[in-house]
Amino acid sequence: MAHATPKARSIATDGAANRLRLMALTHARPVWRLAESVRPVRLRLNAYLIDGAVREMPGRPEPLSTRSEYTSWTSLTDRSYMGRHLPPAPGDGGARPSAERAADLFTRGEEMIPCPRSTVLFAYFAQWFTDGFLRGDIRVPRDPRRNSSNHEIDVNPLYGLDAEATGAVRAFDGGLLKYQIINGGEFPLHLCEKGKIKPEFSALRAARFEVLGDAQRDTLFATGGDRGNVQVGFTMFTVLFLREHNRVARLLADEHPKWDDERLFQTARNIVIALVIKLVVEEYINHITPYHFRFLLDPRLTSRLARASWHRQNWASVEFNLVYRWHSLIPSTLVVGGAELPMIATLFGSALLPEAGLGQLFEEASEQRAGRICLFNTDPALREVDEASLAGSRALELAPYNDYRAHCRFPRVREFEQISSDPRVSGALRELYRGVDDVDLYVGLFAEEPGSARAILPPLLTKIIAIDAFSQALTNPLLAPRVLGPATFSPTGMRIIGGTRTVSDVLHRNIPEDPRPRFVSMTWRGAL
Repeated sequence: MAHATPKARSIATDGAANRLRLMALTHARPVWRLAESVRPVRLRLNAYLIDGAVREMPGRPEPLSTRSEYTSWTSLTDRSYMGRHLPPAPGDGGARPSAERAADLFTRGEEMIPCPRSTVLFAYFAQWFTDGFLRGDIRVPRDPRRNSSNHEIDVNPLYGLDAEATGAVRAFDGGLLKYQIINGGEFPLHLCEKGKIKPEFSALRAARFEVLGDAQRDTLFATGGDRGNVQVGFTMFTVLFLREHNRVARLLADEHPKWDDERLFQTARNIVIALVIKLVVEEYINHITPYHFRFLLDPRLTSRLARASWHRQNWASVEFNLVYRWHSLIPSTLVVGGAELPMIATLFGSALLPEAGLGQLFEEASEQRAGRICLFNTDPALREVDEASLAGSRALELAPYNDYRAHCRFPRVREFEQISSDPRVSGALRELYRGVDDVDLYVGLFAEEPGSARAILPPLLTKIIAIDAFSQALTNPLLAPRVLGPATFSPTGMRIIGGTRTVSDVLHRNIPEDPRPRFVSMTWRGAL
């Protein structure tokens, strides 16, 4: 079925190369399926399209970081500061609304605008895996220039940011992570007793611990990452991959009886990290893009891309951190354990998991539609996050939206209707901003109209996500040509990685308490 192209998206507004690329990748589906059926052709196309996507913006290393407005050895090497794609651009205060007023642009009305393709499971996964490396400063007072990230997809929500946190969640027996059995399924141990963190978990911290009462503290799980209990979806994925780690460790122990605990743990950890990266590429990114071509994490992909100019050490940028504020994905009411709960009731909701079970929770998240990523669609309870994001971007003097369009090889927009043809959006922007060149990056990213009816992200947001997601995932050291192989993962590990394509694959081998088939998908049934 053909879809009408939104008026704000055209060759005139987005450039011939961008529009023609989108048209080529979103049309002629039989041709793309034929190309995918010939494996050598598919693998070459896969590498070519990924390389082309990342090259749409200048690659790392960035000349600047949030350390200073000029380049220095420290700014090029101290990754406790955020990278930045563009130099600081002090704004004209009179040309922009206050952060508080601009945040009104995000607030949802009575009805959520549904996403055409995404489920709540997509939102949960996006939050879980990105929170592992897009981490702001956790010190008090917070410094918006700094981060607490390892800058890698290393599954630290499960394993922790450092060796001390990792040690606290390890069983030091058979390569396993500490666990308890509740209602027939594995869960992490509980973090607290009578409101106090247990001595064995003294190396762990929990986000917003100070605002919780003793009874709620006692429901928290002991996870390596500090945000492991922050929302029910985050906890679901942490528990799922704890189970997968322990399942893999037991398989390795059976096949390698001479391996000690350390080797079993480290190999299982390698396998789980590689699994998550594969899910990012083959399920998550393929869901985000409206393309007919489906990207692969081919074992030889990094060899094909080894000489790419962007193949450098990871360093999360402040812009990449900002573009992932996808709060509009989250419905105001979530279905959890058969009940409709206000979104806020799912925060620190670890106690909800054992009773319902992982299978039911993942299926419920897959059956519920997510919100559209756009303005006027974020639950009012999250308004303060949007306001803080705007205030933080201005404190860092991020360049305006139009400058980032130019940086990503889009034409600069000349009028508000070229951002969005929706009169409500263009009218609100005109009311708040003196001109299109004054629109904040954070506002413009979400105000922009999608490039097609099937697209779940607007063009600039799609491009920044693709650039940073591919370059973040594919430069992981575990994927290096001399590392990715049986010596690192074991033959068993290579089979597990090769045989896993989706979150559904991981779930269905880890729900012994309720092994019935479940519908598990980031894509809404009605869009399949």
